[in-house]
Amino acid sequence: MTLKDLVFKTRSYRRFDESYRIDYKTLEELIGMARLSASGANRQPLKYLVYNSPEDCARVFPSVVWAAYLKEWDGPEPGERPSGYIIVLGDKSITEGFGVDHGIAAQSIMLGATEAGLGGCMIASIKREQLRSELKIPERFEILLILALGKPVEKVIIDDIKDGDVKYWRDGEKKHHVPKRSLSELIIKL
Repeated sequence: MTLKDLVFKTRSYRRFDESYRIDYKTLEELIGMARLSASGANRQPLKYLVYNSPEDCARVFPSVVWAAYLKEWDGPEPGERPSGYIIVLGDKSITEGFGVDHGIAAQSIMLGATEAGLGGCMIASIKREQLRSELKIPERFEILLILALGKPVEKVIIDDIKDGDVKYWRDGEKKHHVPKRSLSELIIKL
């Protein structure tokens, strides 16, 4: 698979085969890819919580806010929920600012997940205090992202943006459509 193919297949999946369990070693290997990624001033302030048991995944799930554009959808139903989570934390004892480190690390993890036949979703809409309380996350860690992972059961389709509308949507067959701006709109000439 070329890098272009890998990037194209790395979509935001929100429905999974929950019966497919991701082993801890796989999640650890994905974090290994993040570990090797760029970090501002090479501070490497990110830490990770890893969950893959059904019981632990059930503890994380209520703190995730799913798909803001899909107003009628409260998130995946039982059986279609993630079977693994990586929670990205910023260690404030190293630095107070995390810049874009967590975005770089998350993309490395997601590309690795795609290569491993998995899918996932980077989620920043988090009930942070609820999650902190449930998992007993110390205050020295800022909760930056939740990466929900699993074996995808949905099809994600890339569409061209129409009438400036960037909102993703689902069709009658539950296919997830994601509008993207054209390359000519992204590259500007001054």
